[in-house]
Amino acid sequence: MRYAKPEQLTAIANVSEQLNVPRLSKVERLNRWADLLESEAGRRLNTLRGTEYLPEEELEVMRMNGSPITVALEDPMLRVEGLTSDRYGAAKAFFDLTDGELHNVLCYCHFGATVRADRAAAAIRRIVRTSEGKGLRGWLRRVL
Repeated sequence: MRYAKPEQLTAIANVSEQLNVPRLSKVERLNRWADLLESEAGRRLNTLRGTEYLPEEELEVMRMNGSPITVALEDPMLRVEGLTSDRYGAAKAFFDLTDGELHNVLCYCHFGATVRADRAAAAIRRIVRTSEGKGLRGWLRRVL
C-alpha cells in the first residue's frame, strides 16, 4: 500500500472534500431512535437519575451504560448523522430536544432504575407527535 497526502491525491484522483450525504430531519432522527428501541422492545435500559435537578454542566456529561441514548449510539446511521456519544448533552443537541423532553424519555423519576425500551420509544413518539403539530400540545401551539 502506498501512502499519499491529500494534495498528492488530487493530482491523480478526483477527490471530494465532502460527501453529499442527505441529512435526517429532527423528526426522522427521533423516529429512527424510536424504531431502534421498539426493535428491542423488552430490553431493560438504565435510566439517568436526577436530570431535572442537576446543573447544566453536570447534565452535559452525564451518561449511563445501557441507557436509551446508548441504543441510539449503537446505530451506525445515527453515528454517521453526527451522534458522537451517549452523554446527555450529546443526545440533547443531536436530537434537538429540550431538557424537559429528554427528561421524559430517560429519567429515573418516571421509570425507576430501568425502563423497557418500548416505553422509552413511546415517550419519543410523543415528542414526535408534538413536533409535527399533532396531539393536544401541537394543537395548542397552532392555536396559541
